[in-house]
Amino acid sequence: MWELDEEVWAQATAVLLAFGLCTVVGVERQLRRKSAGIRTHALVGTGSAIFTLVSAYGFHALPGIEQGPGDPSRIAAQVVTGIGFLGAGVIFLHKDVVHGLTTAASVWVAAAVGMACGAGLFSLAVLGTLIQLFVSLVLKPVSAFLLRFPAHRTIELRYEDG
Repeated sequence: MWELDEEVWAQATAVLLAFGLCTVVGVERQLRRKSAGIRTHALVGTGSAIFTLVSAYGFHALPGIEQGPGDPSRIAAQVVTGIGFLGAGVIFLHKDVVHGLTTAASVWVAAAVGMACGAGLFSLAVLGTLIQLFVSLVLKPVSAFLLRFPAHRTIELRYEDG
């Protein structure tokens, strides 16, 4: 049976924090009716945390595996690649306009938040979540405001010689 020692609780905390933080971001995306909402963000963050934990701790106890530090960055790099593929699925082009870039970036950051939780970098994960929410909630209206201004302006200058 499982032994609920301090390490197990720390790992469970990491996974649950990743789930919670990414669910909060998913709620914001869901309310905006985006293609990647609560479930997608919660699963991406949780899965990334689990992959990071497996990468860091999962292979040391197997028979035939040398005891040592291992290389947790190998699985982390594969998570980043896989999330890039997943994010590409929400980007599409319609009449020369690209849609889904922010949603793809949001899924990508959810993976990073999950990985930070899995690595025990809880402060970094919380900061990443706050920045992600800031971008979605505060910078969107700022971006809309800036789009009101024309992209091209014509300025005519007249001058006299001398």
